[in-house]
Amino acid sequence: MKHLIDLNDLSVEDVEKLFTLAEKLKRELKAGIPHPLLRGKTLGMIFSKSSTRTRVSFEVGMYQLGGYAIFLSSSDIQLGRGETIHDTAKVLSHYVHGIMIRTYKHSDVLDLARYGTIPVINGLTDLMHPCQVLSDLFTVYETKGRLKGLKLAYVGDGNNVANSLLQGCAITGMDISVASPRGYECDAAIIEQARNAARKSGSRVVLTEDPEEAIRDADVVYTDTWVSMGQEAEKDLRIRLFMPYQVNSRLFSLAKEDAMFLHCLPAYRGYEVTEDIIDGPNSYVFEEAENRLHVQKAVMVALMSDDPV
Repeated sequence: MKHLIDLNDLSVEDVEKLFTLAEKLKRELKAGIPHPLLRGKTLGMIFSKSSTRTRVSFEVGMYQLGGYAIFLSSSDIQLGRGETIHDTAKVLSHYVHGIMIRTYKHSDVLDLARYGTIPVINGLTDLMHPCQVLSDLFTVYETKGRLKGLKLAYVGDGNNVANSLLQGCAITGMDISVASPRGYECDAAIIEQARNAARKSGSRVVLTEDPEEAIRDADVVYTDTWVSMGQEAEKDLRIRLFMPYQVNSRLFSLAKEDAMFLHCLPAYRGYEVTEDIIDGPNSYVFEEAENRLHVQKAVMVALMSDDPV
């Protein structure tokens, strides 16, 4: 691994190695065993989009690894005032040991990796959310003991999380069924990537407009907000279109009895999910949120350590 930009760049062996390392780091943290694997290292964190989980998990993770994280909002650096990605990447490559960026345009992440000489981690773009999905799959693996052969159902907007779920499930051999209204499907190129990966791993990729078809007999049920940052003007229309995709007790009952419920958060109870599901016994959303810390620490060690574990 040179960067983490897109899950399609990872093999199933890469994912397994990250999960093994995440398990070790999580276990050591809870046992009070220090693991300063990034002592003396600095992570530059560029935020064009605000976040709770991304900022806190990366910042705390670097601290626990013995390193230092610098928060750089668009108002703090010249990138927000017209400096090019090329120049920003060149300059930061002389100051820090890695960059995490959470932004709108996926091309910004690609350009940082192209022009810089240090590892780049995609903390979120409008197209992808690889750190989130690695954490999601780690949570499933931790709970179910495996990924291959399980079925994940995603219902809702075909957004960045859904795109990365398609890639992650296909690579690791999980079946995935995505239900979205017409016009709100996942990215066509990513669907094709996932189908190609699924042919190699033996999993199935199903795209449908029917949430009941998607969720039937699922081991994992996943949804996300219907209105992401930058889509506020579409809120009323989206609520009308997506209400049939709400994960409620009726829809969730079609999944397996021991199905896990996942949501990347923030969640809007009463819209994409009802309170009884997200706060119920099948919900793993807070374990999932915690695992952002452990999985991202594994990613940072894999990319930035002079002597990766």
